Amino acid sequence: KGCGVNLYGLSVGFGLVTASILAIAAVGLTLQFGVTNYVNFAYGDFMTLGAYLSYELSTFGMDIWLAMVISALAMGVVGVAVDRLLLSPFVRRFNNVFFVLIVTFGLSLIMLNLIDIIWSPNFRQLPISAENPLHLGPFLLTPSQVAIFGIGLFLMASVHLLLTQTKLGKAMRAMADNHTLATVSGIDTRLVTSLTWFLAGAMSGLAGTVLAIDLGSITPGVGETFLFVIFAAVILGGIGKPYGAMLGALVIGLATEVSATLINPAYKLDIAFLLLVVVLLFRPQGIVPSRGKA
Repeated sequence: KGCGVNLYGLSVGFGLVTASILAIAAVGLTLQFGVTNYVNFAYGDFMTLGAYLSYELSTFGMDIWLAMVISALAMGVVGVAVDRLLLSPFVRRFNNVFFVLIVTFGLSLIMLNLIDIIWSPNFRQLPISAENPLHLGPFLLTPSQVAIFGIGLFLMASVHLLLTQTKLGKAMRAMADNHTLATVSGIDTRLVTSLTWFLAGAMSGLAGTVLAIDLGSITPGVGETFLFVIFAAVILGGIGKPYGAMLGALVIGLATEVSATLINPAYKLDIAFLLLVVVLLFRPQGIVPSRGKA
């Protein structure tokens, strides 16, 4: 019995780490959706590219955490470039969300194959030294996992302050509520959209790196595999709702890891799919009450 309690405690600890990674990714995706009103299906590949950029920087002797920051900034620039050069022209010309979704899906395939060509399909091991686990109450986590949890908390608090205390955050919320009204109110929607893409790109790169740190290695398909779990968290919390994405990430992260104590761990991601189906059937608007998308 004691072992069982300890096992559940350990799984909750791992669930909080998974939830932290998931929250970083899900909030970035939902912020971008709230402002642009379309989903970027290449988001998982953005994560993968961010992880590989961190890997490359670390092979030159750079500390992995510093490499994570630099790659996140680089992915922010990539996000803005993709929006300005590829997606915005399609939005202006066709004004059809379905066309944009097809474009992002095609971009995902292109990025996946480019990453596969550049880095090969083989596992790449991050240069992280062996760590002794820390006993934190009922949890048993490595220093890197504790750092990931701290990064997740810091970023969620930062997003809250951004949305509630800054002009940019208020403009993003206004665009999420009513894009036309925001435009006639004098908000520079093009600038806000670009800044949102920078934030979403940076958070995707950050999420990809912390996911790679938690796993210890990366492959070209790691981001695409995780993308389904991100969608589950976003839909669970309510599409376009940052606070919903945070809550959804917490629920999905805990559910997948705790379920691994009851079922074969290879099937733990299926729990995310099950929760997604239940929410779509009974509460498709998400578990967070709607007060505007942001």
